[in-house]
Amino acid sequence: MKVARLFNSKNRCGLAAGTLFASLILMAVSAFAQEGAMSPYQDEKDGVSAGGKWMEFQSEDKMTGAKKARFELLSNNYLREDPDYKPRVELVCTNGKYERADFNPGARLGRPDYPGFWGQPKMEVLVRIDGSHDHKGWNWERDRILAMDKGTLRGAIGAQVFNVEVRTRTGYAIAEFSPGGLNLDEVRHACDLTPHKP
Repeated sequence: MKVARLFNSKNRCGLAAGTLFASLILMAVSAFAQEGAMSPYQDEKDGVSAGGKWMEFQSEDKMTGAKKARFELLSNNYLREDPDYKPRVELVCTNGKYERADFNPGARLGRPDYPGFWGQPKMEVLVRIDGSHDHKGWNWERDRILAMDKGTLRGAIGAQVFNVEVRTRTGYAIAEFSPGGLNLDEVRHACDLTPHKP
């Protein structure tokens, strides 16, 4: 009888300890999800908040030693074509200088609209930055990504509202972003980039 009570007591203690441990892990994962993000790329550090809804990921080129910073902003919404992948803006900088900015709608793009000066395919998008809007021709890459122009990016990093209307395979869709709160000093340091009103 005493052995059975002792066994039950140990089971309860073990169960309580296991539950407490699982709760602590869940809280830690939840806190990390709010303050950071795991990188999808090998050799890139997990992301940290860059202010607002922006995340910053850092890496170093193994051959050249170049230091890279990648800033990512996820949209507030999903597009109809892929309800599991949010559209995103990525700003990539190398050794403290701006390299490129990409818009990934998270859906397959429609066909390009026209060729650029050098023959590269381009797609026209409608961009809203706060209270102004404009048509832009962005380079069409790999049927899923558009290369943004630097002027639009500079407008977006200083804005509160940034929306992009793009043509996907199933029709026009709008990706809605909230870029406000970005640490502009960090962007200036990592990319030598400042905001500019459109």
